Amino acid sequence: MSRWSEYDIPDQSGRTAVVTGANSGIGYCAARALARRGARVVLACRSEERGTAARDRVLAEVPGAEAEFAPLDLGSLASVREFARTWARDHDRLDLLINNAGVMALPHRLTSDGFETQFGVNHLGHFALTGELLPTLLATPGARIVSVSSGVHALSNIDIHDLNSERGYRRWIAYARSKTANLLFVHELAARLAAAGADTVAAAAHPGYARTNLQTAGVRMEGRRTAERVIELGNRIIAQGPEAGALPTLYAATAPGVAPDSFTGPRFLGWRGAPAPSWRASWTTDDRVSTRLWAASEALTGVTYGELDTL
Repeated sequence: MSRWSEYDIPDQSGRTAVVTGANSGIGYCAARALARRGARVVLACRSEERGTAARDRVLAEVPGAEAEFAPLDLGSLASVREFARTWARDHDRLDLLINNAGVMALPHRLTSDGFETQFGVNHLGHFALTGELLPTLLATPGARIVSVSSGVHALSNIDIHDLNSERGYRRWIAYARSKTANLLFVHELAARLAAAGADTVAAAAHPGYARTNLQTAGVRMEGRRTAERVIELGNRIIAQGPEAGALPTLYAATAPGVAPDSFTGPRFLGWRGAPAPSWRASWTTDDRVSTRLWAASEALTGVTYGELDTL
């Protein structure tokens, strides 16, 4: 694992992968790497312009690649349902679902369904998407679900009584809680898959400190140019590139023997380097909290995982 790189990805010929937020950053790098190894890759993105441009880049950089764009706005449950409906109509398998898309430390905003944006996009959108795609995932032998969290989850557990930050909004705490929610989701999903006897693996990963547009999105929205320049400077000096940041996700998605509910990140202090098992806060494996978050997520999204009860 200490030397694992993109070249160690097993052959993905005949496999189909959905990567959310694949128009840039680690999502794009993960999609391109999977395409290089023969997977048919679907870039699920909110912006049609950026998504189709990313698809065209993959096709140009990877001769013979199978890549397509599909519209998906994780801040809209209607968009999630439409994506899943179209998928079920047009596809009979799904080998890899990489829940990568996310937002970071934004000014307070609400999704179209009225959820705080970081919790709504980073957790609820992917909770709903995974649930809607679950029948196809369960029907595909050896399918994997990889959710991208962050080391920043260590800043805060979720507040089960204030999931939408209605009692007060602090952007970094809201982000940390959404990334804790990602890990609690994987923890609970892995347990439910095991109880149902499914061979689908749910695992988590994080990119460490990777150079992407997430770091500057919030300050750019507020027009804080000085802060944006400082962050960009830090990215150039300290951060690893998005290709390296994508490696933990790719390892969790493709490496043999990845354990359910595992958490993979960069080896060196969780910031950079080859993939390795990552530290996680104890609250991210709390069965009581993960069960309560699951129930709340079902109630908020209207998406249930009834297929797990019928296996």
